[in-house]
Amino acid sequence: MFIQTETTPNPATLKFLPGREVMASGTADFADRTTAGRSPLAQRLFDVDGVSGVFLGSDFVTVTKTAEKDWYVLKPAILGMVMEHFTSGRPTILPEAAGDVVADAGEDSEVVAQIKELLETRVRPAVAQDGGDIVFHGFEDGVVYLHMQGSCAGCPSSTATLKSGIENMLRHYVPEVQEVRAIM
Repeated sequence: MFIQTETTPNPATLKFLPGREVMASGTADFADRTTAGRSPLAQRLFDVDGVSGVFLGSDFVTVTKTAEKDWYVLKPAILGMVMEHFTSGRPTILPEAAGDVVADAGEDSEVVAQIKELLETRVRPAVAQDGGDIVFHGFEDGVVYLHMQGSCAGCPSSTATLKSGIENMLRHYVPEVQEVRAIM
């Protein structure tokens, strides 16, 4: 098994590509070991001293490190754990935890549906290439609320991405949008 790595715009994160499916659908973001209980892979990665976050995408794993550690020290240990996990055949997410999806509260307004469609087709593929994801959290009084995950969370360029990229695009296609704000 050969695992590729890619740098991301966030110097604290590195993207690992195992060459196979990581998540069958959706994504999973773990900020620390206590939140990683539903993922055997994320739990193992948090065993590496210096790992401060794990994000699982469709075909990649993004790992965030603490400022005190260097990638040349962490990368070999992380590569070994990712390789061992996928060659062992263990699940990335435990089956009973796969149903943790929140049910849709109802039908979206036309504006919200249009915002979600633009995020899904134009924004999410781009941020996934950088090892992250963006999650829609709401639209109220002209403001779109988004949550950045993976390498996008805490990235020095995430504010520019939100304001110059996503906000400008949404304002162009959806006149009701006045602003985009990140939520934690």
